Amino acid sequence: MKTAFDITGSKKMTSIPTGIMAIFYLLFCMCFTAGLNGCSDPNTLNESEEKTFVNPIADGADPWVIEKDGYYYYCGSKGNGIYISRSKKLTEHGERITVWQTPDEGWNQSNVWAPELHYFNGRWYIYYAAGEKPGSPFISQRSGVLESTSEDPFGPYEDKGMLYTGDNIKDPASVKWAIDLTPFGWNGKLYAIWSGWEENRDTDRTPQHLYIAAMSDPKTISSNRVKISSPEASWETGGELDLNEGPQILKNQDQVFIIYSTRESWLKEYRLGQLALNDPGADPMQPESWKKSGPVFQGTDQVYGVGHCSFAKSPDGKEDWLLYHTKKSTEPGWDRDIRLQPFGWKPDGSPDFGTPVPAGKPLKVPSGEENLPEESQDHG
Repeated sequence: MKTAFDITGSKKMTSIPTGIMAIFYLLFCMCFTAGLNGCSDPNTLNESEEKTFVNPIADGADPWVIEKDGYYYYCGSKGNGIYISRSKKLTEHGERITVWQTPDEGWNQSNVWAPELHYFNGRWYIYYAAGEKPGSPFISQRSGVLESTSEDPFGPYEDKGMLYTGDNIKDPASVKWAIDLTPFGWNGKLYAIWSGWEENRDTDRTPQHLYIAAMSDPKTISSNRVKISSPEASWETGGELDLNEGPQILKNQDQVFIIYSTRESWLKEYRLGQLALNDPGADPMQPESWKKSGPVFQGTDQVYGVGHCSFAKSPDGKEDWLLYHTKKSTEPGWDRDIRLQPFGWKPDGSPDFGTPVPAGKPLKVPSGEENLPEESQDHG
């Protein structure tokens, strides 16, 4: 067979069999089409392909996130300290910067749990639980608040002391066991909601309830507590210890919900319940103003012990996302990780969380995140 080139590389006007011409034409068409689709470079992502992530997104528990000025601020505890990280992405937490360490002595020197970061009137506030003695039994847990000295969420912070969580506000010493406190603004008034005991006891095998109280400002509770929920429904009971904890506020236009955790945090049955305010004008301080339903989110045979959540909008504000923790195994214990997934709304305006997505299953990144650059480790 003659070739189109001789051994010196000079062209020759020779004929090419029809079959070979057909093959050349087919290869040309394939390459041209691939070039149009951006596939000529294997490192080029097809624009029609979705960017995805998989759960879990981090180790840890009790995830908290708040968005301000285009950034997500994450807050958590590590050892006897509280950290904050910043990111433009929900799926990436950024560098964890310790902003506060417990004192060497006092009511809050140990057992720092579930801190939350909030912003009011030009200052940042961190609400947290801590105790005076390390380790269990966890019988001395109380709720406290830190206040930033500027608008910088990374501090420094001043310790504003213990928040009053009892039944006789005139007697500060009558404060009761309290964890997971979160502030709640509604109809121009500020409230605090938390998980607590009816009475202080010498055992942490004690049922937990949800309480609410009025606040005069972000660092001051100004009323006695009112109990608004107890673990009484069939889906809240039946385990080693009945409890309600981790209350979080979720608003949808003129509706407000308290999404809380119930059953035992160290068991695979941990799950989410819901309280809904009956009417936008109802008094949140009245127990009859709240209607309970649930479970609204619970584990599966692949995802265990879902609970202690927080909520965020996607970077473009078009989607709602649920941040929560799960157990890493079915064995009792507190070895947990943090996960993220979108949720929707039911026709009545209540949240529809669906079912927890198994680890490793790809999820589309939050809307508006797909074009954001990789995060810098510089928190400033």
